[in-house]
Amino acid sequence: MLIISDRIDADPVGLRSSPVPLLHLPSPLFSAEEYQRAPLVLLDDRSYTDFTLRHAPHRPGLIVVLVDPDDGSIYPRAAAIGAEAVIRAGDNLNWLHLRLHDATGCRYAHWEALLASGSEPPPPASG
Repeated sequence: MLIISDRIDADPVGLRSSPVPLLHLPSPLFSAEEYQRAPLVLLDDRSYTDFTLRHAPHRPGLIVVLVDPDDGSIYPRAAAIGAEAVIRAGDNLNWLHLRLHDATGCRYAHWEALLASGSEPPPPASG
C-alpha cells in the first residue's frame, strides 16, 4: 500500500503496526509506477495540493485521510481527484482494514474478526 504524506514522521491513519507492506512517500517522490501498482493509495489531506501538482491519473483505491475533522472542503476536493472515499484519521479503521484485506488479495487481515466488530462505511468522496 502506498501512503502519500509529506509528513514522513506522521501516521495519520494509524497503520504503522499493520502487517500490510507500506510504502510511505512524500507527494513529490512517488513514481507513476508505484502509484499505479499499489493495491491501495492513502493520501494525507495535508498533502493534497502537492499531490494535485503531480497530475496523477484517477485510479480505483485512492482514499483521502482527513486529519482536520472540521475541514468540510475535503469532500469536493477528494471527488475532483477521483477518490473512492474520505476517512478521518483514527476513525473507520475496521472499514479500512477490510478495504486493505480486499485490495491485497486477503493476505494480511483476519476478516472474520473485522466483520465481528462491526464497521460503518466512510462517507463517499462526492459528499
